[in-house]
Amino acid sequence: MVNKITAVLFVETIEPCLEFWVRRLGFEKTVEVPDGEGLGFAILQSGGVELMYQTYASLEKDMPGLAGETKRSRSFLYVEVADFDTLLKKLEGAVVVLPERKTFYGMREIGVREPGGHLVTFAQSGGAQ
Repeated sequence: MVNKITAVLFVETIEPCLEFWVRRLGFEKTVEVPDGEGLGFAILQSGGVELMYQTYASLEKDMPGLAGETKRSRSFLYVEVADFDTLLKKLEGAVVVLPERKTFYGMREIGVREPGGHLVTFAQSGGAQ
């Protein structure tokens, strides 16, 4: 029935987001579609994880009826990781919106705002005491 779900995040510019996901977190940019002087669309992958970015300007050209809706909506990503301590080192300097915590449901978490403005919570199992 469902084979895969991929988040598509809409942003003003993609390039700052690449810095976050590729340089800090080791994703690979597997697809890029130029639009004017920058990118209009990109696909990032790490193992079996995929993330897509598209600019508002590119979306306006591609699907004008949805452009206004995406500016009103915001996405929140919840990403489970295998090594939380290594992740923390890679996130140094990122904008933290949810300080590191241990949850009642057994996760160690930290939330950051990625350069496109989306909230991303990273978590590892075993965080509760």
